[in-house]
Amino acid sequence: MATFDILKANLLSPIVLAFALGIFARLIRSELALPKDLYASLSIYLLLALGLKGGVELSESSVHAIALPGLATLFLGCLTPVSAYFLLRRLGRFSSVDAAGMAAHYGSVSAVTFIAAQQFTANMGATAEGFMPTLLTLLESPGIHIALAIGALKRAKLQTGSSETPAKSKGTILHEILTARSMILLVGGLVVGLLMGVKGYEPIKPFFETGFKGALVLFILEMGIVAATRFQDLRKVGFRLIGMGILLPITHGAAGVFLGHWAGLSLGGATVLGTMAASASYIAAPPAVRMTLPEANPAYYLTASLAVTFPFNLVIGIPLYYQIALWLQG
Repeated sequence: MATFDILKANLLSPIVLAFALGIFARLIRSELALPKDLYASLSIYLLLALGLKGGVELSESSVHAIALPGLATLFLGCLTPVSAYFLLRRLGRFSSVDAAGMAAHYGSVSAVTFIAAQQFTANMGATAEGFMPTLLTLLESPGIHIALAIGALKRAKLQTGSSETPAKSKGTILHEILTARSMILLVGGLVVGLLMGVKGYEPIKPFFETGFKGALVLFILEMGIVAATRFQDLRKVGFRLIGMGILLPITHGAAGVFLGHWAGLSLGGATVLGTMAASASYIAAPPAVRMTLPEANPAYYLTASLAVTFPFNLVIGIPLYYQIALWLQG
């Protein structure tokens, strides 16, 4: 499939169109909005479904084959949220909470971009390893929760000395992060899926997979509405947001390709790992950020991930990461 066809297919996907519909509804001042209870239920469903599916995929993976690539992926999962937060604070000049919210998205993975990278490498005759979906799972959770922990700690530091809000101890904040709904659902679901395996997953597979895309469309619709309510804030940071939405994927993508090559992945595997590191999540990260850092501006993290980084990776990023991997392969 040509790059233009991949871009067209993904930009016309239900997920992106639902996001655009939410923005449009808000811009024309429609009363459309999801009930809060439904929104919370969708968040729980999506996060648990991702965790369970990832755990089942892990249960089918060979430990020997995945050991070194898995180690490199976990390192990426720790590196990308920290580097994203640092760059967003220093170069982007975003607030600590907004930088942490965006870092959670750039520390996680876009499944659509991952699929596009697999299609690209297959068309180039460099099919990636079969366990790449397992690496996707390993990269998903650490980046989100490291960024959320940074945001929570920075927020508590800002609250120190405030007469309105008492400061929390680091132990209390750490407990909140480790026991947050997003952490329990993603990591707990991963463990449950790993223990139940494919056979145990079969009876509940229709519920968690058949309805997943429909629930995601509803969730992204609400995210479009929420993002549009904060669009006036983009006037202050518009060019900075676009710049960071391009700089971060290039930086993380190059790091992912280098680490993939070091871990012994093939040309296609290193390209796909680089693409995963370069992508920004708009599935798992938004509900996690909304639960833990509600002060973070959705217009920043959703617009950066969906409107800037997503199309950039599909048009320019994936071929660029492939060329870096090709150069490393000699």
